[in-house]
Amino acid sequence: MKNGNGITKNGNGLQPKIRCAIYTRKSTEEGLDQEFNSLDAQREAAESFIASQRSEGWVALTQRYDDGGFSGGTMERPALKRLLQDIEERRIDCVVVYKVDRLSRSLLDFTKIVETFERQGVTFVSVTQAFNTTTSMGRLTLNILLSFAQFEREIIGERIRDKMAAAKRKGKYTGGMPILGYDVDRVAKKLIVNPEEAKLVRNIFKRFVQLQSATSLSRELNEKGHRTKSWTTMKGVVRAGQPWHKMHLYRLFNNRIYVGEIVHMDNVYQGEHEAIVPRDLFNKVQDILEENCKVRGNNARAKTPALLKGLIKCGHCGGSMGPSFTKKNGKTYRYYVCIQATKKGWDTCPVKNVAAGEIEGAVMAQMRAVFQSPELIAETCRIARQKESEEIERLKNERFDLAGELPTASNPLRQRDINERIAEIDTTVAAMQANPLSEQQVANTLNNLDAVWDELFPAEQSRIVSLLVERVVVSETGAEVIMRSDGLHSLVDELDSREERIGADG
Repeated sequence: MKNGNGITKNGNGLQPKIRCAIYTRKSTEEGLDQEFNSLDAQREAAESFIASQRSEGWVALTQRYDDGGFSGGTMERPALKRLLQDIEERRIDCVVVYKVDRLSRSLLDFTKIVETFERQGVTFVSVTQAFNTTTSMGRLTLNILLSFAQFEREIIGERIRDKMAAAKRKGKYTGGMPILGYDVDRVAKKLIVNPEEAKLVRNIFKRFVQLQSATSLSRELNEKGHRTKSWTTMKGVVRAGQPWHKMHLYRLFNNRIYVGEIVHMDNVYQGEHEAIVPRDLFNKVQDILEENCKVRGNNARAKTPALLKGLIKCGHCGGSMGPSFTKKNGKTYRYYVCIQATKKGWDTCPVKNVAAGEIEGAVMAQMRAVFQSPELIAETCRIARQKESEEIERLKNERFDLAGELPTASNPLRQRDINERIAEIDTTVAAMQANPLSEQQVANTLNNLDAVWDELFPAEQSRIVSLLVERVVVSETGAEVIMRSDGLHSLVDELDSREERIGADG
């Protein structure tokens, strides 16, 4: 009998009720449509165990936590998520499973789950592997069992990888997302040529040889209404084709399946399927890709400064804008270009690019305006003084500890080191207290930025800009420079430390 407070009354008096949640799992969906399946069998065994503990106040919750068709190697299981959520909300006192590996086959994941249990005071019981997680021996047993479960899972994974490698050596198709030009015979597990798609694939290869530009070709394919591969999963989910961009084309051009080959690691094998692209055409495309890659590599290595690299964004798509340049009549013109526009075509982005010199000049002008703001200089000085005070306090604490250690230091060398460090601390603290940072010092440091700027290498200039600027957003109508809230103080620290290094070198 129980009262309204969740207390079970038995012959020995009042017994707290222990709310037991039963968790069940099966890796595959096979057999789950049967009237009495594996999940039911696991639950029945757990219910019987809970019933045997009725005298201790154990009660099975009616809420079911069943994961059918989910691997124990992942935490992405709906019932497991509900179980952990209910534990966080303190609706569960004990979790009961048929075997430990039903909860997880990953030792790392299981450790996270047990941490949640312990944080909320929830115990854990395995029906077929009796142990109690409230004891050290129970936790040791649990870790041993999980280690073997993970070992078994890794062995299965190795066997699967070995099986796939052997199949590929024989030229067999081993699964994966279908590619344009082929359909999959799921019974025979073979690739079958899709005549209409195969024709499109050959035309794509031929057209690239003519255009030699993946961006232009992707735009042309989209204009003609072509899309990437459409297919249906084994569960009946339709994956619709997407508009083309150059990354789709690069993957297509480098896929040796089109010449009748199967690739595994760095090895190439003759496949069972039919080739749909002539080898000489395939090789022409590879030559063009290799040449284009060399050109892009040379451009990327060109010694052109990029002050705003990593900071400048396209206001249209929100993506990054990268440095680029062109040469005309022997003169180099620098730009920042929208990365998405380079992939999808220039007509997809109204921003496209911006002249590097203009946008960098605008950023520098705003930085100089910030330097002249009395309010920001005062705030920077305040923060710097606060950090200076904290450093003085830290040094004083270190001196106190050293002074306390000195009487007990029997080694003469150690005594000498302590005395030298105490003298060094006294000198540093005295200098900091005698010359506190002033607003004039901050202003002078910032006013000298133009002179310092000319001395810096491009990488150092970029470093200073990244301290001050959070991002630069370029739109069709202009640009917005968003400054970092703590950037001015960081810059003062950077310039002060640089001056110290120059002074030490001089």
